[in-house]
Amino acid sequence: MDYDYIIVGAGSAGCILAERLSASREHSVLLLEAGGKDSSFWFRVPVGFTKTYYNATYNWMYYSEPESALDNRPIYCPRGKVQGGSGSINAMIFVRGQPHDFDDWSAAGNPGWSFTDVLPYFRKLESHPLGNTVHHGADGPIRISPMKDTVHPICHVFLKGCEQAGYARTDDFNGARFEGAGIYDVNTRNGQRSSSSFEYLHPALSRPNLTVEREVLASQVLFDDARRATGVVVQQNGSMRRFNARREVILAAGAVDTPKLLQLSGIGDRALLARHGVPLVHELPAVGQNLQDHLCVSFYYRANVKTLNDEMRPLLGKLKLGLQYLFTRKGPLAMSVNQSGGFFRGSEHEAQPNLQLYFNPLSYRIPKSSTASLEPEPYSGFLLAFNPCRPTSRGSIEIASNRVEDAAKIRINALSTQKDIDEVIQGCRLVRRIMATPALQGITVEEISPGPQVDDDAALLQYFREQSGSIYHLCGSCAMGSDPDTSVVDSRLRVHGVAGLRVVDASVFPNITSGNINAPTMMVAEKGAAMILEDAVAESEQAPRAQELATAH
Repeated sequence: MDYDYIIVGAGSAGCILAERLSASREHSVLLLEAGGKDSSFWFRVPVGFTKTYYNATYNWMYYSEPESALDNRPIYCPRGKVQGGSGSINAMIFVRGQPHDFDDWSAAGNPGWSFTDVLPYFRKLESHPLGNTVHHGADGPIRISPMKDTVHPICHVFLKGCEQAGYARTDDFNGARFEGAGIYDVNTRNGQRSSSSFEYLHPALSRPNLTVEREVLASQVLFDDARRATGVVVQQNGSMRRFNARREVILAAGAVDTPKLLQLSGIGDRALLARHGVPLVHELPAVGQNLQDHLCVSFYYRANVKTLNDEMRPLLGKLKLGLQYLFTRKGPLAMSVNQSGGFFRGSEHEAQPNLQLYFNPLSYRIPKSSTASLEPEPYSGFLLAFNPCRPTSRGSIEIASNRVEDAAKIRINALSTQKDIDEVIQGCRLVRRIMATPALQGITVEEISPGPQVDDDAALLQYFREQSGSIYHLCGSCAMGSDPDTSVVDSRLRVHGVAGLRVVDASVFPNITSGNINAPTMMVAEKGAAMILEDAVAESEQAPRAQELATAH
């Protein structure tokens, strides 16, 4: 079957691409998704991510290779396997990042990607209660909900503690002031998840020029002799199918599976492909390189006041909160558990905020087994977590074989630079500094872990090595740049060295952004869709001129 555009992956980016490319009705669009529909109740409920965290039906449940700097542990890397992708199973914190994050994208050889350039696309995708302002949009599909008036009361104690520690307050991490302590915004609408699937794709599904194929696993991008992408081969219900693209194939399968599909299709490092018996189509050594992620560790505290543990752990409490949500779409189930936090400088020598904090009025442990569930700790408690904003360690994604069924090898390569090690110590000291303030001491019985005995730099670093994990912000593995030796796509997201093939997802980030990456991923999709449509118009205008020249000769 033939389509103008084939999009591989109906995640946060793919859903936006499908809506924008099909909106004019001029182009036929095929959207391919390895998972199923996001029809379950748990995709609507904001805290539903606790039900999909270890659910193989909706989650690829990837693990990294053992990380030598993290006590030789494999790190859990959940990825959405459902319409909406990881945007259907995340905790919905809506943070764009610092302006200099994107200015760095532009400075890396990517004109058109500075913060000034991308701000219109951030504004385009959101509907913010502040209305159309310099910083916000009011007409976009994604609804933004500030949690300021609904967070648990102890979040305000945390903000008071930050003030006492000398840190400024910010009312809007996506507004005029990024740095400081505050309450996070989330992408919810009337107490329900506002994902790109619900807000972009669902309304577009009735269009006759948009086709969605679910539970299909793309195994290869096809090329003609001129190295132009011509289609995609997929596995569906035990058989192979081929779909042809008249204009472009667009990969939006995410930071793990986009480079994997490129490599399986013969685009990547020559030696890697030869090792797995994949015929080389075009050598592009940066495919799968430059992988980045945010690594986080939590400090746990017993409180002398009631926290969400007391409401969410007992069966009666769960029933009460469930009824509150069902009848009002309000309460803790309508929000993220990551309610307050902020962005801070770990030392006076830092030019920009380099540490992100999460203050949760709930304390819970990440289960060690995929059969366990996320449960609050059995006491009144809370946690304070941190991660460095812009780690300099770089990892990789590599195919494990020439079989699409085999998960790619994920190597985060954590703490491989001295800067990243230094920032771990900065983060631990920042947590302890804020927790030592009168406001937070007033609600704290004790630090459960790591505990006061873990106090010198070496011990704190070891705690991070043993207990840290991913915040699931994998990106950068098909980085954008001008040099084909060190990047995968150009500034218009076209794969270097081949035609008719683009990447539009978090894998194109030249550097990780400061904060949660779902918002910038959706921005990339908005901007990428605009570029694709601009190029389609330009090609249409050039075609008659080329025909005239051919006739004249």
